Amino acid sequence: MNQPAENQPKVSLAQSSPTVGTFRERDGGLEWSGRQETVRIEPWGPDAVRVRARLGGPVLEGLPGALLDEAPPTESTVKIVDGEGRLTVGALTVHVDAEGLIRFLDTSSSEELLAEERAHFWWPGPRLYTAVGNGHHRLEQRFAAYEGEKLYGLGQHQHGRLDQKGLVLDLVQRNAEVGIPVLTSSRGYTLLWNNPAIGRVELAHNGTRWVADSARQIDYWITAGAPADAQRRYSAATGRTPMLPDWAAGFWQCKLRYRTQDELLAVAREYKRRGLPIDVIVCDFFHWTHLGEWKFDPKEWPDPAAMVRELDELGIKLVVSVWPSVSPLSENHPVMEQRGYFIGTQYGPMAHADWPDKEVASTVQVAFYDATNPDAREFVWSRVRDNYLSPYGITAFWLDACEPELKPGFQENLRYWAGPGLEVGNMYPAENARTFYEGLLAAGESDIITLNRSAWAGSQRYGAALWSGDIGTDFATLRRQIAAGLNTALSGIPWWNTDIGGFHGGDPDDPAYQEVMVRWFQFGALSPLMRLHGFRDPGMPLGPEMTGGPNEVWSYGEEAAEILGKYLWLRERLKPYILDVMREAHEEGLPVMRPLFLEFPEDQAAWAVDDAYLFGRDLLVAPVLTAGATARTAYLPAGATWTDAWTGETYEGGAAVTVDAPLDRIPLFLRDGAALPVAE
Repeated sequence: MNQPAENQPKVSLAQSSPTVGTFRERDGGLEWSGRQETVRIEPWGPDAVRVRARLGGPVLEGLPGALLDEAPPTESTVKIVDGEGRLTVGALTVHVDAEGLIRFLDTSSSEELLAEERAHFWWPGPRLYTAVGNGHHRLEQRFAAYEGEKLYGLGQHQHGRLDQKGLVLDLVQRNAEVGIPVLTSSRGYTLLWNNPAIGRVELAHNGTRWVADSARQIDYWITAGAPADAQRRYSAATGRTPMLPDWAAGFWQCKLRYRTQDELLAVAREYKRRGLPIDVIVCDFFHWTHLGEWKFDPKEWPDPAAMVRELDELGIKLVVSVWPSVSPLSENHPVMEQRGYFIGTQYGPMAHADWPDKEVASTVQVAFYDATNPDAREFVWSRVRDNYLSPYGITAFWLDACEPELKPGFQENLRYWAGPGLEVGNMYPAENARTFYEGLLAAGESDIITLNRSAWAGSQRYGAALWSGDIGTDFATLRRQIAAGLNTALSGIPWWNTDIGGFHGGDPDDPAYQEVMVRWFQFGALSPLMRLHGFRDPGMPLGPEMTGGPNEVWSYGEEAAEILGKYLWLRERLKPYILDVMREAHEEGLPVMRPLFLEFPEDQAAWAVDDAYLFGRDLLVAPVLTAGATARTAYLPAGATWTDAWTGETYEGGAAVTVDAPLDRIPLFLRDGAALPVAE
């Protein structure tokens, strides 16, 4: 229905080109057109809408994004009255004025949740399109800022902030910095910037601005509701994680690196000899013949079948590192180049990084396969299948360097199958995880998990677990991982972990580092995934022969070994609870690692707690994050009764308590009498 011209309202002459746009109802949605711009607002799941805007033509379908192809069927109402449009979808109402300015309201109260805001009364408006050629624009979307608003999510970052109001964050993938453009607000909305373009988000006190450096249209999704409800809506719109395999809920042993089959098996046997729980052991990089051949080097791994068979008998799952880069020495390089399976470049050769390889004294220029190309995904999976799955039954993979790890990182030079690098570059890690998810499904596998160093919105639907990258090994870094994990959880990725002990260094014989390891191991035991990894001292130069110092639970002295063993058994006892929480993630989209406000949104103090979290619904975890500490003060949310899981002492919520925290104890609190086997 088009709005009659005689009913159009007056507009402010302060605008550079005041225009009354045209409204119409379209397939249950609302569309506004004016000034050569089209804005379409559609129901997209309960209490949610999708907003797309384009200059110079109709809204485009089929562009890369994170939303599932089909929106959940949702009832909605559209009204076009007195020159204004209104779309209501459950708890969310969208109001559009005559000039196309959008406001999002709480349906029941009519309170404003979020509103577009002009950059200036004259020019530009809330949506800015700056042409960069060939139908692409530098896009800006502006929203108002609100006093006291807190903002969470946006992937995984190492700035250490839980509330990210006041920050500017690049929307780009880098080692340890993972851009997932979904934002949860204390005002009662969650917004997904449904655009894989390189850009940034500015969370300033004078406004919020989303920027895409080069894209064809604005595209975002927004839902109304409390954080837990928003997580349910977001995960339904972008895809829920599979159910975590039982074996993945236990302890993962890893180091940089086990160089041979004998080294790896010796560690697995020693865990069993000592009677210590272990579920997974990881075979790291350089196990291959050449980078991009995706197969074991027989000189170092002479009988993978026997290795996997022995590990199976020990009850240990083997996870193998697979990189997306291909050396020119690889047997796959010529055919992949000929078929166009590499990420292309606008200027220069298809070489994206320098990297060491076997049988060569210097580094070589490697290419990355184009994971946005379905034929390239199929080819890479065929090599992985034929070299790991079919002969040895290996079904679990560690997808390292999947940002991809470009050197230098000039996305504007890249050309993907899905589009120019600036337009689609952020989606690469999700598409890389998709390679393995779809390949394993086609092979008849149902228990699917990959360990990824990067992710994007929707990665979770491909069974992608994320870890926090190559980080430091001190208490300050450990402290920052709490916020990193919680913001990842609010970004739709429930499977998350860190390198226990950090990555870059750490002397196993240093008492100061031994304390870091103990405290980090305690945190790791209460993380969604528990994985010990790192490049311990003394390290070696990067290359095919490299390894680091010892990194097993007995490597850090007798006192530490005893404590680490205690937390291995704690993890083992908690497995049934962990798998129950994982089922909530699978079925409802709720994260495993939860900020306190997710469960207690009415407690305003809970929104500021950034050094503790809930592990599922019933267990509050307060890691010790400073050297030499023997006590810990933790805030317990109002609305529940809390029991110290070690001592049995009970506290009413709504206050901070100080409890003993000797080296062998991480403070844990049980909610409302929950019965979990924490104490032996």
